[in-house]
Amino acid sequence: MKRIRVALTLVLLGLPAAGCGAAARDTGFTPADPPAATATSDAPGAPGASSAPAAPPSSPAATSAARPGRKPPTGTREIEVERDLDESPIVTGARFAEHDGFDRVVIDVKGALPGYTVRWVPKLVQEGSGDPIDATGGAYLEVRMRPAAAHGGSGKPTWTGGPIFQAGLGNVQNVVKTGDFEGVVGVGIVLDHRAGFRVTEQRSPNRLVIDVAH
Repeated sequence: MKRIRVALTLVLLGLPAAGCGAAARDTGFTPADPPAATATSDAPGAPGASSAPAAPPSSPAATSAARPGRKPPTGTREIEVERDLDESPIVTGARFAEHDGFDRVVIDVKGALPGYTVRWVPKLVQEGSGDPIDATGGAYLEVRMRPAAAHGGSGKPTWTGGPIFQAGLGNVQNVVKTGDFEGVVGVGIVLDHRAGFRVTEQRSPNRLVIDVAH
């Protein structure tokens, strides 16, 4: 698979809070953020714009809206962003929601945003052991964050539950915690079928947003 390295670019988002535009099923939408840095495969070989967060999968289902004019992503190339950090950021959870034409997965981070890769893989496996994960779909996106941890100094997990979180959205079927091993935190996205995706960084609070087309 051809790999691209995406430069971070400051873009003006101007994102509204949810509630306008075409209706979309959500698990509890939260307000959008001020301008954020973006790395994305929104179109083959070209960066796109950023997006707004979803809310916890445990939240009651609610009716909300995608950003007016926000189109589903089309790019499918691997994304890689490298960062050299003195301290590993802490992953505290993942959330997901369905919007008009795409699904959204949000990975919450405490501390600076880590480096990451987002790529297609033939199957999901556990970080470290390589053991297969029993989550079957038509396609799999793997998110690997480095440096990162999903536990505190005492070893207590900061991302609880799972490892498989059932989503049942338009394309995203499950979100999987694939591991927390030697400075790498893995998140697998189980899809019904392969489709375009984009990756967006958002801050205050920090999180990584992955949109996948239906």
